Amino acid sequence: MAKVEIYTSPFCGFCYRAKGLLENKGVDFDEIDITFHPSRHSEMLGRANGQRTVPQIFVDDKHVGGCDDLYALDSRGELDTILS
Repeated sequence: MAKVEIYTSPFCGFCYRAKGLLENKGVDFDEIDITFHPSRHSEMLGRANGQRTVPQIFVDDKHVGGCDDLYALDSRGELDTILS
């Protein structure tokens, strides 16, 4: 299975939606809360080409994007492929 990382912050509805989709698919992921680990915020910015919003999602170190991007991959039937 693919390595999935998701940068989040509390009280972020999009973060909860993205995590919910991954959980429903039975995908384990590493959650990086940038509110409680502010040093990881700059890491996220670098990895996500300056994207400042959360969530920012990575699959096998490839930037997938945010919540809408994750759902778009799923609706096109591509998400399961990249997660396997």
